Amino acid sequence: MSHLTPPRQLPDTDADADGSPDPDVTATDAPREDAEPAGKPTPTTLGTPEPAPETAAHGEGAPAGRTTAPEPDAPKSTADDEAEPDAPKTAARDGADPDAQGESQAAAPVSPARPGWFGWRRRFPRTARGVWLGTTVLAAVLVFVVLLVPNRLDYITVQSFLRLPVEGIFLAAVLLALPSRARRITAAALGVILGLSAVLKCLDMGFRQTLARPFDLVFDWVLLSDAADFLKDSLGRTGEVLAVIGVIALVVAVLVLSALATVRLANVLARHRTVAVRSTLVLGVVWIICFTLGVQFGGVTVATKGYAQYLSNRVQYVRDGLGDAEVFKKQLTVDAYAKTPSDQLLTGLRGKDVMLTFIESYGRVAIDDPTMGPEVDATLKAGDARLKAAGFSARSGWLRSPVTGAGSWLAHSTFLSGLWVKNQQRYRTLTTSDRATLTSYFRKTGAWRTVGIVPGVRKAWPEGKYFGLDHIYDSTHLGYQGPYFSWTPVPDQFSLEAFQKLEHGKKNRDPIMAEIILASSHNPWSPIAHMIDWKDLGDGKVFYKIKKEGTNPTEVWKSAKRVRTEYRKAIQYSLDSLTQWVQRYGDDKTVLVFLGDHQPVPTVTGGTSNRDVPVTVVARDPKVLDRISSWGWTEGIKPADNAPEWSMNTFRDRFLTAYGPQGG
Repeated sequence: MSHLTPPRQLPDTDADADGSPDPDVTATDAPREDAEPAGKPTPTTLGTPEPAPETAAHGEGAPAGRTTAPEPDAPKSTADDEAEPDAPKTAARDGADPDAQGESQAAAPVSPARPGWFGWRRRFPRTARGVWLGTTVLAAVLVFVVLLVPNRLDYITVQSFLRLPVEGIFLAAVLLALPSRARRITAAALGVILGLSAVLKCLDMGFRQTLARPFDLVFDWVLLSDAADFLKDSLGRTGEVLAVIGVIALVVAVLVLSALATVRLANVLARHRTVAVRSTLVLGVVWIICFTLGVQFGGVTVATKGYAQYLSNRVQYVRDGLGDAEVFKKQLTVDAYAKTPSDQLLTGLRGKDVMLTFIESYGRVAIDDPTMGPEVDATLKAGDARLKAAGFSARSGWLRSPVTGAGSWLAHSTFLSGLWVKNQQRYRTLTTSDRATLTSYFRKTGAWRTVGIVPGVRKAWPEGKYFGLDHIYDSTHLGYQGPYFSWTPVPDQFSLEAFQKLEHGKKNRDPIMAEIILASSHNPWSPIAHMIDWKDLGDGKVFYKIKKEGTNPTEVWKSAKRVRTEYRKAIQYSLDSLTQWVQRYGDDKTVLVFLGDHQPVPTVTGGTSNRDVPVTVVARDPKVLDRISSWGWTEGIKPADNAPEWSMNTFRDRFLTAYGPQGG
């Protein structure tokens, strides 16, 4: 070593375990080039120095006459973890060569490190300590909540969080068993998984509130675009974009925070390894005892493995969904009427005008619920009296819908195709197949002009061709110039009047088969139109005043009671519109089949699993109803509690049989 070479620096004993200097500790003991004033003679400049003795600790390169034994009380870090703000670290990088490190440090001067952001940890040690403890506690709470929170809003209670999740104990054991680098990587990966499951649980909550079922990871992604369209209708284009951006940012934040939380907890476990191992063992024993004995608190089992069961159920749900496609394709090929000659189809209805009418969200709850039933019952009785006065009779029963809360198109296609269309994948498969529907069988005979009145359709609807409709009238082709009523583009009374003007009221026409969708009872049910004189409908601008008199949906949805009230009023409006139309325009040729497509959202149903909807056949010709006398349906437009309950997909074949050559 040259006599002009400055003394080598010792290895930094305050380096973090991963080799990076600890920002909380200032390197004050390391020799520096400017340790002596400029120009001051030193022993190394006055003559040739003696060879530096080697030491066991540092080898060649230590300053002459100086020993480098480490301080006996210097604490060591147990891992390459983030140290607490007031806990200095002394462990060097694993496997680092001290001599090489000394050479590196001799190459450049070392400036004092500034702990924390601009040294704030040194200036405010108590605050730094509090921040460290606070973020650690928050990380633990986040992981704890994700593991225990149910995926249903109605299941979230205080007791649901007073449980001991076995998954948390197991993950702690795994992280303690891993080496440093593997531990960090594993913790980050587990954090992302926890974040994804938290997002999935939130989706489940939303879907259960609207569809009374969890989110389907295979088939439900397309419904998110429908949700965006709903936001656009409710908040405008700007509101939709901001909402979507907000949701994306929230999802990213959840994933990042959950990953950071698990990494922090993994570091804490490693730093306090002895205590962590003992605590994990104790908690494991406690969990086994509680699970074996079935210990409960407030009716909730203390030892839970609910998170693992949730993930297992979701995996099975995905597997079932992937296998469902093949099952449905086989069902498509089974059609008892596929080879029936057209002259033998629907012979019992030749010459009749047949209206297949869906009333949005008209479910059994509207009739059976004690808070809504009396008012709806009065509307049904008034409708019965109205129809009888016009010479009509009716028979009613129950159908079980494949969906609840929403998904009208799935119910419509189930009713018309005779297949159980329970998800979007089945719907797409159906509408791209050659499977015949009830409407297409009407068209196949050549005895009817088939039309669709679909006021809820506001954009291209290519599936309409599949259903065998000669002409489709959507919201832009009904002549309506009035306002939207929340989601509903056209009030039911106007839709029926438009059908009368555009098709039914024409002279010298062929018999009509019409599929009509009445959308006024579509969620969110506020504001609601009300009946006016049919002569005053005009182009619909009269509804501007009616809308202003209605309720604000934002205020309505703050109260479940008000939601139920508005739902009931919407159903009454749809029923009044339909029965008044039949009374006003119906004749001997009129045959009306009307039904609900699904039950309303759980806010209205109270979370019931019942999916029944009313179905009614109305006609003036007694021969029409005689053909379904064997069905055992209730007389009138209100089905009795004990009326037959059929699966909705069975209606098509029963109807074709009843009105075929062998029916009646």
